[in-house]
Amino acid sequence: MGARCSKFSICWFHSHLKASVLESSDLENGGKGEKNAWPSFGEFSFEQLKVATSGFSSDNIVSEHGEKAPNVVYKGKLDNDRWVAVKRFNKFAWPDSRQFLEEAKAVGSLRSERLANLIGCCCEGDERLLVAEFMPNETLAKHLFHWENQPMKWAMRLRVALYLAQALEYCSSKGRALYHDLNAYRILFDNDGNPRLSCFGLMKNSRDGKSYSTNLAFTPPEYLRTGRVTPESVVYSFGTLLLDLMSGKHIPPSHALDLIRGKNFLMLMDSALEGHFSNEDGMELVRLASRCLQYEARERPNAKSLVISLMSVQKEAEVPSYVLMGIPHGTASSKQPLSLTPFGEACMRIDLTAIHEILEKMGYKDDEGIANELSFQMWTSQMQETLNSKKHGDTAFRAKDFATAIDCYTRFIDGGTIVSPTVYARRCLSYLMNDRPQEALGDAMQAQVVSPQWPTALYLQATCLFSLGMEGDAQETLKDGTNLEAKRSKN
Repeated sequence: MGARCSKFSICWFHSHLKASVLESSDLENGGKGEKNAWPSFGEFSFEQLKVATSGFSSDNIVSEHGEKAPNVVYKGKLDNDRWVAVKRFNKFAWPDSRQFLEEAKAVGSLRSERLANLIGCCCEGDERLLVAEFMPNETLAKHLFHWENQPMKWAMRLRVALYLAQALEYCSSKGRALYHDLNAYRILFDNDGNPRLSCFGLMKNSRDGKSYSTNLAFTPPEYLRTGRVTPESVVYSFGTLLLDLMSGKHIPPSHALDLIRGKNFLMLMDSALEGHFSNEDGMELVRLASRCLQYEARERPNAKSLVISLMSVQKEAEVPSYVLMGIPHGTASSKQPLSLTPFGEACMRIDLTAIHEILEKMGYKDDEGIANELSFQMWTSQMQETLNSKKHGDTAFRAKDFATAIDCYTRFIDGGTIVSPTVYARRCLSYLMNDRPQEALGDAMQAQVVSPQWPTALYLQATCLFSLGMEGDAQETLKDGTNLEAKRSKN
């Protein structure tokens, strides 16, 4: 394996942190944030889409109001086994076929991993259909208002807000600042649990652009006056979505603003979030929502400033979205089972007691060169203090006083004079014992950076990933650790 980063080394940690705060310019096809090679926009025949949706079967309807919706969205499967979302407009939505094709091609030229991208259309006779990437993990409305297993976590709500702002900024940069009827049903979750903005809202439903379908209590003031959508109207709707994310309910902006002016913003917050966010973060989101909901359109922020504001409040940026969402992702390897060492077996079972015994027996024998460094530097008082922190940490670790071990090892690490992969490993397990798997994963990855040939670092990463529910990734990392240990034992 050499000195390269493993799949879940510190490189992984920083790349995920960076990915969560990507600038919109990096989200285009070919940019740094690009994950998938998107197909170019194309035209489909009506027969192709009829076959893909099993004859537009009601069983394949995925739109909010089912068959009663004015424009129905179906789940479909193309010949190449690609799943798509097919939107079929009513007969009167686009009377001008040329205008429909021009609009569809313009929206179809956009490519971002913050969008559920438009990959094609159909325009035959009276039929008008759009074809987009299919998002398998439902809508924000479902996860926020109608959740079954767990309420959406605070960190995920902040991520939804940021990714949505990045989507709007990207669209604005491409001359598509208008988005029609932005609401919680327009935000979809992809296979990785990442939120994406539906591209369907980038196309107006008729020539006059009158496309708000929600209750008028939630529409921008200027829309009520003019019946037109402007870029500032979209920001107003973004403000209503911030209220949704904070409250877990669909609250009329006028009611929310009354609470905010009365300094009762905590009454806005979802009771399921109690104890999971700081007042400072809550206030920051309230301030941002207030700015978006200004009566005068010119006083609202633009999409770029929304991105900047939301980047500063992100939490748990290194944790994948599907973990935060509690969405299953990938499966364990179906290949020949690994022949695991006792350490590997303990990782597979997340047997922290067994792992503690193994680390205790190992001691510091794998800290290459640290013994010589210690004997040379023992004479300085600062070094003596640092070493005392490690000594007290080891005593606490042996006694299974893991909270004290964390404190002592942290003082040793923060001293910065000596770098010990074993101390990182021991603090990693101490974090796991205190149900803090994210911090533990950071320490396990740091241990590998310090000592790239050390299987223990990979084993601990696998344990952390199992604890975070990342089964497939944990299996891969466990395999890396097992192979590295086998390689070392041969030498």
